[in-house]
Amino acid sequence: MRIATWNVNSITARLPRLLAWLESSGTDVLCLQEAKVAEEQFPFDQLRAAGYEAAAHATGRWNGVAVLSRVGIEDVARGLPGDPGYEGVTEPRAVAATCGPVRVWSVYVPNGREVGHPHYAYKLQWFEALRAAVAADAAGSRPFAVLGDYNVAPTDDDVFDAAAFEGSTHVTPAERAALAALRGTGLSDVVPRPLKYDHPFTYWDYRQLGFPKNRGMRIDLVYGNASFAEAVGDAYVDREERKGKGASDHAPVVVDLDV
Repeated sequence: MRIATWNVNSITARLPRLLAWLESSGTDVLCLQEAKVAEEQFPFDQLRAAGYEAAAHATGRWNGVAVLSRVGIEDVARGLPGDPGYEGVTEPRAVAATCGPVRVWSVYVPNGREVGHPHYAYKLQWFEALRAAVAADAAGSRPFAVLGDYNVAPTDDDVFDAAAFEGSTHVTPAERAALAALRGTGLSDVVPRPLKYDHPFTYWDYRQLGFPKNRGMRIDLVYGNASFAEAVGDAYVDREERKGKGASDHAPVVVDLDV
């Protein structure tokens, strides 16, 4: 079974690439982030024609998540119990589904903007709501994983230059402590192999030749419980999909499971 996560940075802008990638990659389940489309405009019909059911949680603008599956979708849950919301708005940042033998969450963690910004406090509160929401499944025996754009680099090795991020979000002790608390529910980091260079970066800024210079970050993560982690046969970053005109600034992370 092949499971992947990909921040597509607008499913409308990326739909031809997405459909082509689904066909060429043989992915069974895709957790998708930053749909940037209202649910009524989500391309359910095009995905169904390609053989995929979809569970989406999207309202347009900047967020939106989905699970795409060609092995069935059941027990869909949209949003987090106890979601703190931001400025009075509960954002579409999490959706869960059971796909065949595996249950997954697709998550798009808040960016945080700047240390000390209200959005940074919201990010930490959202992480706590996520931890509470997944704890039971994380401790269970069914293969389970939380996949998505976490907007946190777990270690200094997961950014191209730790000094360049000093004092900024994505690398702070509080954010990494939130990751550790999430792992504490029974999850482990399924670290993919890079297809090029030494570090499996998943995101490269569009600006300042970030991708050609490999000035990347590993912020798209797969956190799986024991049953999921034990079934992993391979995991890699599909760096090729970050290339070319019209690419997302994130690459898919692909995990092969022996289930």
